[in-house]
Formats: sequence, structure tokens, C-alpha cells
Amino acid sequence: MPLDPVLLDVLACPQDHGELLLIDDKVLYNPRLRAAYPIENGIPVLLVDEAVAVSDEQHDDYLTRSVRKTGS
Repeated sequence: MPLDPVLLDVLACPQDHGELLLIDDKVLYNPRLRAAYPIENGIPVLLVDEAVAVSDEQHDDYLTRSVRKTGS
């Protein structure tokens, strides 16, 4: 289930309160902290304890495939 673009505009990282990148409607990614938050059944799981650390290779891949705020 795709994430609503309006929702993407208002969501923020629970750790640094910054912008998140949408990756394939499956992950919200904070490139500053290299933390990935899963999206389960169309619902973002924005819990610090659920964040997954991202490797350098995965970070580069996420940046290539990311969608920023609406219209980006």
C-alpha cells in the first residue's frame, strides 16, 4: 500500500525530528543518522527501537532510490 504523499510531508524522524526519505513505499530513511524505519501494511513504524542501522552500500542505494517530499 503506497504511503500518502501528504503524510510524507508531515512525518519526521523520531530521533532528530528531521526529514525522512521514502524508499519504495517500504522504508522511511534518515540519511543523517543512517536509520531506516519500516513501513508495515502502509503504516510507518517510527519507533527509535525499531530503526535499522544501514551500511554504507545500502545508504548509497537508498539515496539513489529515494523520494523526498511531494513534488521531489
